[in-house]
Amino acid sequence: MAENVSPLNNVDKSLVEAPTELFPENSEPDLEIEIELESDPEPEIQVLTANFEDNLSEFLDDAENQRIASTVVQNYTDDRSSREDWEDTYTKGLDLLGLRYENRTEPFAGSSGVIHPLLNEAVTQFQAGAYKELLPTNGPVKTKIIGMVTPELEQQAERVKEFMNYQIMYNMEEYEPEFDQLLYYLGNAGSAFKKVYEDSQLSRPVSKFVPAEDLVVPYYATDLQNAERVTHVIKMSKNEIRKLQVSGFYADVELGSPAIDLTNEIKDKYDDLEGIKPTYGETEQELTLLECHCYLDLEDFPDTDQSGTPTGIKLPYIVTVCMDNKEILSIRRNFMPDDPLKTKIQYFVHYKFSPGVGFYGFGLIHLLGNLSRTATSTLRQLIDAGTLSNLPAGFKSRGLRIADDDSPLQPGEFRDVDTPAGTLRDALMPLPYK
Repeated sequence: MAENVSPLNNVDKSLVEAPTELFPENSEPDLEIEIELESDPEPEIQVLTANFEDNLSEFLDDAENQRIASTVVQNYTDDRSSREDWEDTYTKGLDLLGLRYENRTEPFAGSSGVIHPLLNEAVTQFQAGAYKELLPTNGPVKTKIIGMVTPELEQQAERVKEFMNYQIMYNMEEYEPEFDQLLYYLGNAGSAFKKVYEDSQLSRPVSKFVPAEDLVVPYYATDLQNAERVTHVIKMSKNEIRKLQVSGFYADVELGSPAIDLTNEIKDKYDDLEGIKPTYGETEQELTLLECHCYLDLEDFPDTDQSGTPTGIKLPYIVTVCMDNKEILSIRRNFMPDDPLKTKIQYFVHYKFSPGVGFYGFGLIHLLGNLSRTATSTLRQLIDAGTLSNLPAGFKSRGLRIADDDSPLQPGEFRDVDTPAGTLRDALMPLPYK
């Protein structure tokens, strides 16, 4: 059996009876003991690097995001104030469409409130004619070969035409109805817009109609390409915004409650013409987003030259701000990653009915508005004259008694009259209506 030896005894024995051949005479073993003290590890510094397509608002501090949001909201307010006269003219012109009958009490109760259909007829005729020309049954896309025509190029052009027509007429479900609506707005206001972009959720191109009142540019802008900023006002439900937040497209910030826009007279006029009004619950579910296509010089993501030195040049970005709580939802670059000139990508297409003297075009409201008002006034005068001729009014002498004088005379009715003296003609005097 093996003898049980204590580990402590082994240690003591090895220290006392060490072999002499391991150490020379008159020498002591060199024992070096190194003691390493554990120290706290240095914290790892995480360097956040943003990809080209990332939401840059998540890489900026709160102060910078707040500064950009305030600038976007202030610029939008100033730009909208500069076109107040345009909005007022367009709002008043919508009354000339004659979609609602006006109950008037002046110049007398029951006077005509009819509106001449001149303007509405002109807008409808333009819409029908333009729709037939711009959206034929076989599709709006046509191809043209530039240069030498070969059978291979002709076949390729035919394939491109068939594919694009299929995509527009069948795959892009919103294209046809929104284009039809665009033509009606275009004839009225003189300007209408389309927003064409690639929708990541639908995985296909999208062509959305944008009315002129929802696209705001600075006072000095002459066209979309040269505008310093273009602000698209978007109405979106909380649920749709939440979907984009969960997918990572928008930053996950608190949405808050929607604010009531008391200055949107055009939207109020649309509701009045349609005969609808929002309920309290519906107004709580819709938020207002400002999607501003602008130029920014971000300190954390500056434009640099070949040596890496910041140039101070502002680059094109798309900044989305929630108007209700002034919070930034996204900041994204608006140029191609391989573009050395960093040219702004244009998402909007401007349609003009008639070129105006500035950014917005002239519509039939501007061209036929005065004529429509004159025709409406003349038509009302003719109807009121006929009404007064059929139901004349006048004066009667105080002593004249007429039976049932509160009820009007019916056609073919003769009513008894008590004349105190003289003839009936001398007791009645009808008003001289023409």
